[in-house]
Amino acid sequence: MSDELLDLDYKPHMPPKTDYGIGIVGCGGIVQYAVLPTYKKHGLNVLACHDINHATAESVAAEFDIPNVYENLEELLANPAIEIVEISVPPRYQLEIARTCIAAGKHLLCQKPLADTLPHAAEIVRLAREGSVKLAVNQQLRWGQGLRAAKTLIRKGWIGQVVDASIQVSVNTPWQMWPWLAISPRLEVQYHSIHYIDAMRSILGDPIWITSRHARNPLQGEIVGETKTITVMDYDTDLQVLIADNHYNHSDDYFAVFRFIGTEGHITGTLGAMYNYPDGRPDTLQWSSTRYYPEKRFEAKLEGKWIPDAFIGPTASLMQAIQEDGVPETDGHDNLQTLRVVEAAYLSAAENRSVNIDECQAVPCPD
Repeated sequence: MSDELLDLDYKPHMPPKTDYGIGIVGCGGIVQYAVLPTYKKHGLNVLACHDINHATAESVAAEFDIPNVYENLEELLANPAIEIVEISVPPRYQLEIARTCIAAGKHLLCQKPLADTLPHAAEIVRLAREGSVKLAVNQQLRWGQGLRAAKTLIRKGWIGQVVDASIQVSVNTPWQMWPWLAISPRLEVQYHSIHYIDAMRSILGDPIWITSRHARNPLQGEIVGETKTITVMDYDTDLQVLIADNHYNHSDDYFAVFRFIGTEGHITGTLGAMYNYPDGRPDTLQWSSTRYYPEKRFEAKLEGKWIPDAFIGPTASLMQAIQEDGVPETDGHDNLQTLRVVEAAYLSAAENRSVNIDECQAVPCPD
């Protein structure tokens, strides 16, 4: 049996140089339980942090041995040893912070979504391009172990032409972890399903038509936005992708599954992080093929978890792009295509119709 065929190639590839000075802007939960643990594991050079709550920044610095805690962004940017700024703040603040960082000549890793509106996201991309800095977005599910391995299998032809794909999630999400999300009129698609949209785009390419339905749950109380959604992405072939999420499953029957069906096989798996967020468990992956070894059904034991291990992926890709003067896998321009799908999903839900992706253009707006 060919070793090359069975090499799932799902772990992030670290570039030769990984000692770039990193400054962290925003020291909230995702930084504490995902970003910094994986950076520490890989020995990255985090030099400084800043948060509007200075006590939080000091606490994070003490926990992760970060040598500098700055009172404001300008002090952090004045440190010449900092080459990459990682911004982990709510998206409505990201444009102004990114603008200041770009003016200081720093490369950027921005939290997703890149902005709270498509025009503001496009403005960040424009500024980065004109400022000649590299910009990546933290769409780290592309490096989630199960989906990354599935992408490799599809690329190697294990299941032939993909004709159907889906991600279906039904869990009880602890929204209380993010109080600022409670007042957001856009919730599930913009902050959660965006991961699945982006991951599917990275595997299957860009859809043409988007159809999306959104609902609230009577139990969600003062949480404003949608928490149950169904989105279908149609391609210019007969391929359809289903993304279905329910965040108020109060039973003990949680599930978070993905599936790819092709003309010559199928792939199934689970997204382990969703079963006990944020602790989670490793993803699972099974596949079979009529093209390769049709008598066998395969199951892989995947190492690591989406959180925190996938979070090194966008950072490693950004560092590689800096070294080679290349393009990060999750660069800003690519991320605009994900945000166009998100925008189309909200337009579809609002107007109760299918939306052609060309209706949602990413036109920069500085204000």
